[in-house]
Amino acid sequence: MGHAAYADDIKPPPQGYALNNMSRSSNGDGGVDKSSSSVKDLDDDLKHTTTTARDLGDGDEDEDRDNRGGWRGGSRRGVAANDNDDDAGTVEEGSITERAGAGSAEYRVYKKRWFGLAILTLMNIIVSWDWLTFSPVSQFAAEYYGVDESVINWLSIGFFFIFVVVSPLTIWMLHMNPKISIMTAAALMLVGNWIRYAGSHSSDGGNFGVVMFGQLLIGASQSFVLSAPTRYSDLWFTPRGRIGATAIMSLANPFGGALGQLIVPFMVTKASDTSSMVLYVSIIATVICIPSFFVPAKPPTPPAHSGETVKESLLTSARKLSKSVEFWLLYIPFSIFVGFFNSISSLLNQMMQPYGFTSDEAGIAGAVLIVVGLVASAITSPILDRTKKFLLAVKIAVPIIAICYLIFIWMPATRDLAGPYVVLAILGAASFSLVPVALEFLIELSHPCSPEVTSTLGWATGQLFGAIFILISNALKAGPDANPPYNMDRALIFQGVVALAVTPLPMCLGLFGRQDNLTLRRLNSDTR
Repeated sequence: MGHAAYADDIKPPPQGYALNNMSRSSNGDGGVDKSSSSVKDLDDDLKHTTTTARDLGDGDEDEDRDNRGGWRGGSRRGVAANDNDDDAGTVEEGSITERAGAGSAEYRVYKKRWFGLAILTLMNIIVSWDWLTFSPVSQFAAEYYGVDESVINWLSIGFFFIFVVVSPLTIWMLHMNPKISIMTAAALMLVGNWIRYAGSHSSDGGNFGVVMFGQLLIGASQSFVLSAPTRYSDLWFTPRGRIGATAIMSLANPFGGALGQLIVPFMVTKASDTSSMVLYVSIIATVICIPSFFVPAKPPTPPAHSGETVKESLLTSARKLSKSVEFWLLYIPFSIFVGFFNSISSLLNQMMQPYGFTSDEAGIAGAVLIVVGLVASAITSPILDRTKKFLLAVKIAVPIIAICYLIFIWMPATRDLAGPYVVLAILGAASFSLVPVALEFLIELSHPCSPEVTSTLGWATGQLFGAIFILISNALKAGPDANPPYNMDRALIFQGVVALAVTPLPMCLGLFGRQDNLTLRRLNSDTR
């Protein structure tokens, strides 16, 4: 790939330029004499006006559509002024033209990408709120539906398991077109929310079986929407904006969990309030899901060279990943930490209540975990977008996360809010900073595997671990004769031990002569 320039910065040569610089003599073969400089001078003149694509950043460039559809090669002056196709009104100033020998290709970003980003962000918020609809008020939900509190945990367990079941379909849909995945998620979420309300419409009590069915549909929808950000950012954003875009869309999911942890305890102060709470959440989900059917399928031209790279087939990608040591060293701890986050978010109320904390205080603790994490990620993601120090970020975040899980073993027993809040804040900051970095790093290491393969595998395995960890934690829960009754101390010990056990894996990345295997392949494809 050669130089890159704004198309409008390239000025045509003055009239007669080529003629005045053309040698009049010719060799015996009839070719132009070596002293002729017309092509060379013109090429040099153009090169003086160019800048590298890396210097252009992730600005809002002009857009253009290939008349035949798909990715478009070649360049054209004044695209924004002359573009009369059906994308008129959505163009952005400046076009990036990459030149390679006699060929050229235009890479642009589009204003409409922000609409899709906003929709995926909002959908991830509400689907996570759906997941934690009942966990912050598990005691009231159990009373309302006439079941034990441990049965309420199955709403989270089933939510995680169904994610794993539909993940192969998710990978296929995202590989074909992210829009299909987004619309499927919206449909499942809409139906699932209103089925839950059908089982909760009476203030006198609900039907747990109906609610469970609706919860499973919503859990299936999360697979399609949570795995989409990396594929969407690869399709619509330049290398300097992908981590930020992935972070916004992916971390919206735990932000929705924070809203659920924080708001639901104020909405439900007695068992009969459960019905109205489910109704309000269903209405919010409906408002968010309807616009998702209008998300654009893909940009007319790619944002960077990697966008037009032919991705490997799903089977080839699976074989390649199974043989990659670096993939496993990052994939395993990422999945386990996602599982622990899901587990602690679902059980935080039950972990803290035996020691005298209220549902409101436990809900605020969950919100601290997530909100501080979001703030930290908002700071680190733009920095890592520019520096690409993925490996360093991973090796800093992972030990901090493990140590936090270890220290949290003793925090509920302090019976003081300061300890749990501080530890959860640090845990959230490290965890949320890790998520977008790990997702993008996995894609970089596996390029040209399609992005949805690694992201869906990571999230699906994380959901599976989350379900398993909740089951294990339930089994480790103390009985009524313990001090205090029904405490989850053994479950907290389990979390800390496993978190420490997987920490050495990512710390081995780049060691033992394997530094060359950490090449950022997608980034190199965009910048060469």
